[in-house]
Amino acid sequence: MPVHPSSDSFTFDAIVVGAGAAGLFCAGVAGQLGLKVLLVDHAEKVAEKIRISGGGRCNFTNRELDPRQPHRHFLGENPHFCRSALARYTPQDFIALVQRHGIAFHEKHKGQLFGDRSSEDFIRMLLAECGAGGVTHWQPCAVQSVRHGSAGYELQTTRGTVTAPSLVIATGGLSIPKIGATDFGYRVAQQFGLRLVPPRPALVPLTFDGDAWAPFAQLAGLALPVRIETGQKKERIAFDEDLLFTHRGLSGPAVLQVSSYWREGTPVRVDLAPGADLAHELLQAKARSRKLLANELAQWVPSRLADAWTAQEATWQRPVNEAGDKALQQLAQRLSAWELVPTGTEGYRKAEVTAGGVDTRVLSSQTLESTQQGLHFIGEVVDVTGWLGGYNFQWAWASAYACAHGLAARLGKGSP
Repeated sequence: MPVHPSSDSFTFDAIVVGAGAAGLFCAGVAGQLGLKVLLVDHAEKVAEKIRISGGGRCNFTNRELDPRQPHRHFLGENPHFCRSALARYTPQDFIALVQRHGIAFHEKHKGQLFGDRSSEDFIRMLLAECGAGGVTHWQPCAVQSVRHGSAGYELQTTRGTVTAPSLVIATGGLSIPKIGATDFGYRVAQQFGLRLVPPRPALVPLTFDGDAWAPFAQLAGLALPVRIETGQKKERIAFDEDLLFTHRGLSGPAVLQVSSYWREGTPVRVDLAPGADLAHELLQAKARSRKLLANELAQWVPSRLADAWTAQEATWQRPVNEAGDKALQQLAQRLSAWELVPTGTEGYRKAEVTAGGVDTRVLSSQTLESTQQGLHFIGEVVDVTGWLGGYNFQWAWASAYACAHGLAARLGKGSP
């Protein structure tokens, strides 16, 4: 794609800042709708978040997404905001695009779709879509300033001055700074007086400090299926997924999911043996077994966990037939409803996404244009956060598509 000398000024129909999932797709769709589009990104490499996603295979969408009920899989101050965009560009629409490009994929579980080979297949696909739209792509190219005037938006960049009547911010959030995440999108929103929902790490491991965690630090690397929940009463949310012990706390899909809803100072509750009536099972074992309680317990939880757990109380360090009924019931209760208060999270360094962002109340759900005319925000920079499992990518595709059609409609080149 052409690179222009820095001494010139260039005019486009739209400038998209951020060459990640949302930015690439928006630029490609808008270009194919007939717009003259410039795509700009400060990073050396394109779409690093796509590259590292899904273990390098890209979990690109989820079949179980229901656009009519976005609150099931998305959170934010108004999770229903994303309904319009998700209904207009569905997982099936993106799957059709993937199939047109001949990319093989498979479903793992719970509707999660992954590429068979490499995330690079999806990056090449998006770049090809930009090529088909004649998109001008400057990368690496930093935006030094943004101004708005009678001619629209003027951006000073390291490759020159550019102007356009429409500006799309697709710069993502603060998660994983080592691949180029910055607060650029938030700063632009604030520059134009647009409200932000305070950003915070989401889909992130939880941490625990001090002596209370010492018995469990030795379990680092252990994984098991659990039921985990947080919140109270109507706000309670639960997930049935795998949990992973780490040296500093808990991770794995179960914890990443619940972390998006967890609030500082509040507990999470974990059932380490979901589906089992441990009190009943242990009392039954007492009547027929002389094994150590830890050995009996290992039928329902991993043996390392059984050993670590029973080591906490002297009454649990004996043969099951010598344990008191009350001790067995207490052990079962603790394992089935383990309540603990995280001291924090692993932060943006390990967070897969950023919750919060540009307030949806200042955006059109149809076009993602803000109350500042001609200024659009799409993807992760917006206060729309999906569950683990391809939902955030689908929001990127859907918000980009809605925005691109909004841009085209404004110029009389497409329908919103």
